[in-house]
Amino acid sequence: MLYESTRDKNSRLTSMDAIKQGISKEGGLFVPEAFPRLGTEDLSDLAAGDYTMRARHILKLFLSDYKEEDIDRCIEAAYVNGAFPPGVAPVVSLCPGLDVLELWHGPTCAFKDMALQLLPHLMTTAIRATGEQKEIVILTATSGDTGKAALEGFRDVEGTRIIVFYPVHGVSSMQRLQMITQKGRNTKVIAVEGNFDDAQSGVKSIFGSDLDDRLDKAGYRLSSANSINWGRLVPQIVYYFSAYLDLINQGRIKKWQTVNVVVPTGNFGNILAAYYAKRMGLPLGRLICASNRNNVLTDFISTGVYDINRIFYKTTSPSMDILISSNLERLLYELSERDTDFVSGLMRELKERGRYKVDGQLLNRLNDLFWGSYADEGQTRATIKDTFEKYGYTLDPHTAVGKFVYDQYRLQTGDTTETILVSTASPFKFPAEVLKALGYEGDVPDEAACLEDLSRVTGVPVPAPLESLSHSEVLHKDVCSREGMKQALLSYLKL
Repeated sequence: MLYESTRDKNSRLTSMDAIKQGISKEGGLFVPEAFPRLGTEDLSDLAAGDYTMRARHILKLFLSDYKEEDIDRCIEAAYVNGAFPPGVAPVVSLCPGLDVLELWHGPTCAFKDMALQLLPHLMTTAIRATGEQKEIVILTATSGDTGKAALEGFRDVEGTRIIVFYPVHGVSSMQRLQMITQKGRNTKVIAVEGNFDDAQSGVKSIFGSDLDDRLDKAGYRLSSANSINWGRLVPQIVYYFSAYLDLINQGRIKKWQTVNVVVPTGNFGNILAAYYAKRMGLPLGRLICASNRNNVLTDFISTGVYDINRIFYKTTSPSMDILISSNLERLLYELSERDTDFVSGLMRELKERGRYKVDGQLLNRLNDLFWGSYADEGQTRATIKDTFEKYGYTLDPHTAVGKFVYDQYRLQTGDTTETILVSTASPFKFPAEVLKALGYEGDVPDEAACLEDLSRVTGVPVPAPLESLSHSEVLHKDVCSREGMKQALLSYLKL
């Protein structure tokens, strides 16, 4: 299996090189040259296995230049050796017609662990197999959860360094505390003055800069742990297959019954993985895209106009506080029948004018696949409260956005198809906000200090990875401007 760039089909690499490189030299994103199809026989076989067996089967289809024993070892290291509970990504029934896929049982209590516990092993395997002599420097921008998950995944991994940039006022206090207390001899965390789009654009500009020769001479090679890296997306395809097969095994759905999926998303990678699973033959119906007040994706799905010239809102679901959804480029590539000139033109328009428009057949294809809506802050809080009171289930703010949008979808369309709600974070990552939503009237001095209060109110134990945060030493204090990100990188590397 080879990988081609969304902006240049001639830029074709093996999966190992695509994962090492992260992003194409002209700024495009790598996609597989074709999508393998799984039939009902394949799905029947996978239904009999556990999460790791399903991951092995799907990853081997995409990572054909990896040895099978290496993929097995990577999966074992990511999902079996203590980082996740035995079920890895359990599906629980919330109410008739709606099932919750919990993706936050990993070491940082967020769905990013599903990919970022695996990516470092894929990366280091590729480094060894290709004879790479340079140290891989992972650059990552985060809107909250990716940063900690990437830091934890790459901590003390030989042959790598990782630098995470986060918006100084654009993450929750719990997310910030998780990052700035991160240990590891190869980790660095830097706050950026601005929002997530500033941090993400700054990282992309470093990849597109003139640093390559300078870094090459110093023995470094840049890569990324953001979802622009194919090694982040391919593990996410797995959990859609696994959730569907678990629903069959639980008797919640009949074999090969169509199921909808609702995904709270900002950078579009999580819902794109569902689209890829659908392309591979998984019987998914409507892909429901849930946004917060930064509802650029909602507007795009309904009108075909993608316009970032709007107010940027800081919300209680900070991992979705994004206006430039990088992975949408991959979807546009597929819906335009892999037209690199068309995609390159749209990305130029976005960079120069802050907007682009699609219409006609492409917009029709988009609407056939996706349905989008959003929740404001009041609706998010009300959904947390209502869900807890009705079902005794505690949602984090991001998953609550998804639940609200699901309710709107059913109300507006009348579609009662069984639906998987993707739950992206533990409510304990946002304890102060969840407590407020539940009507808790006690003092909430800061998020880390009220974990026990949330546990007492909900009856759910505090996740072990979060218990000791308030007593952890702050190790990362650097702050830079977006324009200073390149220099911050060079200073860290002593160049």
